[in-house]
Amino acid sequence: MQWFMTFRIALRALARNKLRAFLTMLGIIIGVGAVIAMVAIGEGAKATIRAQIASLGTNVLVVLPGSSNQGGVRFGSGAVRTLVDGDARAMARELPAIAFASPVVRRQEQVIAANLNWATLVQGVAPEIQQIRDWELGDGRFLHEGDIASAAKVAVIGETAARQLFGNDSPVESVIRIRNIPFRVVGLLARKGQTGHGSDQDDTVMIPYTTMQKRLLRINWVHTILVKSVSAERVQEAEEQITALLRQRHRIGADREDDFTVRNLSDIAEAASTTARVMGVLLGSVASISLLVGGIGIMNIMLVSVTERTREIGIRMAVGARSRDIMLQFLVEAVVMAATGGLIGILLGIGSSEILKQWVQWPTLIDPAIVAIAFFFSGAVGVFFGFYPAKKAASLDPIEALRYE
Repeated sequence: MQWFMTFRIALRALARNKLRAFLTMLGIIIGVGAVIAMVAIGEGAKATIRAQIASLGTNVLVVLPGSSNQGGVRFGSGAVRTLVDGDARAMARELPAIAFASPVVRRQEQVIAANLNWATLVQGVAPEIQQIRDWELGDGRFLHEGDIASAAKVAVIGETAARQLFGNDSPVESVIRIRNIPFRVVGLLARKGQTGHGSDQDDTVMIPYTTMQKRLLRINWVHTILVKSVSAERVQEAEEQITALLRQRHRIGADREDDFTVRNLSDIAEAASTTARVMGVLLGSVASISLLVGGIGIMNIMLVSVTERTREIGIRMAVGARSRDIMLQFLVEAVVMAATGGLIGILLGIGSSEILKQWVQWPTLIDPAIVAIAFFFSGAVGVFFGFYPAKKAASLDPIEALRYE
């Protein structure tokens, strides 16, 4: 009952100065709203990065040709043609940490279907690319070993390329032409979406890599090899095994550098997630300053309130109120202001996040744990910054308080 009465007295005292109470809460409102909105932006960015990396396939490593050095000029990865399809087959056959491996040959080509044409990425791949990329089919079938062995003129098409060439019609069993060579579409890939740097993964046509090598490019080497380890825990082991195998196959001496590069997508994902996490913490920390400013504002107003209500405090003490009752009253007033500001700030933060998502198309993700922490933190701000004014009010001498004008 005492707590209920104290709460009613606190509400009555705040209601006497509604505008001042609202302006005092404004710092907490802005602080909590900013914290929730900034953390939502950071979490949304991390979730987007994880989804984009996952769309490339899990436990994936990329093997690239090495660099070259000509006349003191050093060229980057891919400058020399050191990878062949035999390397991919050897990885899948000999390395226990490798589940699948696929050579990849790619080139931007103009693809023609009837009276329509579209410039898209044509990729020569092995059937294992479907497991490596975790890419489902929307219709038809994927490439198989018979297509590779016979360098068959068949293709599996991505959703974007299919839409540009066939509209809403199914492309399966239709014919497309690449460099005036007819290819029969045997499958439609399910939608994958964009990569982390904004390129459309669905804007592609996949054909057997042997067909790409023999009929389109007339080469005997491959641009990259995509590899999938048997589990996430064995990615590092797979990377070491690939390095050892390729050094042996390419006859690289102990004193010579690798003529290839192995990149771990898990490392890229972790680096990107770490960057997003640091940005989220930074944004949240900057927004938290508003909470500190709001807490200082509460302390300032409560000190003013103690001064204004000195005579009231004296009267309450004279009629039997104890020091702890006075202290509790002012502490409850501070907590009520902070908690109310926290609730309004939560609504503001969630609303701001939704506006960003809808209008700016910025990915946001509301974490219920952050919402709860922000609310309890706002209450803690009220307790922390309200304690000193409450203690000051409780320590007033009743006689001196009654004399105060």
